[in-house]
Amino acid sequence: MRNKKFAVFFNRKSYIVAAVIMVVAAFGMLGLYYAGQEREQEEQMAKERQQQIQQAREEDAAREQAAQEKAKAQAAAEAKARIKEQEKEEEETEEVSGIIEPVVEDDFMDEPEVVAETSAPVEPELHFDAAADLSWPLQGNVILNYNMDQTVYFATLDQYKYNPAVILQAAVNTPVNAVASGTVASVETSEETGLTMTVDMGDGYSARYGQLKEVPKNQGEYVESGEIIGYISEPTKYYSVEGSNLYFQLMKDDQPVNPMEYLE
Repeated sequence: MRNKKFAVFFNRKSYIVAAVIMVVAAFGMLGLYYAGQEREQEEQMAKERQQQIQQAREEDAAREQAAQEKAKAQAAAEAKARIKEQEKEEEETEEVSGIIEPVVEDDFMDEPEVVAETSAPVEPELHFDAAADLSWPLQGNVILNYNMDQTVYFATLDQYKYNPAVILQAAVNTPVNAVASGTVASVETSEETGLTMTVDMGDGYSARYGQLKEVPKNQGEYVESGEIIGYISEPTKYYSVEGSNLYFQLMKDDQPVNPMEYLE
């Protein structure tokens, strides 16, 4: 009889232990399920963030490409318009040159024929006076100063490097003036400085203007000191943190020199 009571007691205890184990196992599986769900949600959020970042980069690249294509198309249209205007002026010049005034005869003397003549303007010989101060291309704060002796921090690139130019803060559409007279050596598009004009000022000196748009001059044309040579464009991706600006570089024999030593 006693043995039967012990058996019943132990059987009941076994059931209780089994029930406890099942409850613990159930909670453990539930915890694993929620942990797995949380990991999946975190992985999904991480994927979505990565997709958003990639999409933003693609949109920035598309906007930059569209801006470059627009600038090229505008420059091409302006160049075409200038060529047509020049052709029209040449035609008018030829018509004027072909006019011959009538010969007037009287009893006393004969007047010679008079032919109207036109001549192309003669560009002055280029000469750069290094002792004279240059005029500023625009009024703006210096974001990054010229320094070829030690590196300068570029915020957009998040790195230090040498700076062969002066970076002047300027709002988009601000007109840019030539610092001195000269001949346009080149007008080209750079990935770093955007639409860029280089002007030969004579005696080995040249000035380079970057981050431009609506440039009215072509290679080989003459510019006067103070003449508007373009307008400030949206900054390239190399200067997105610094903002819109003028990239101004002064060179002597194709080597950069400090523009601040020449600007008045």
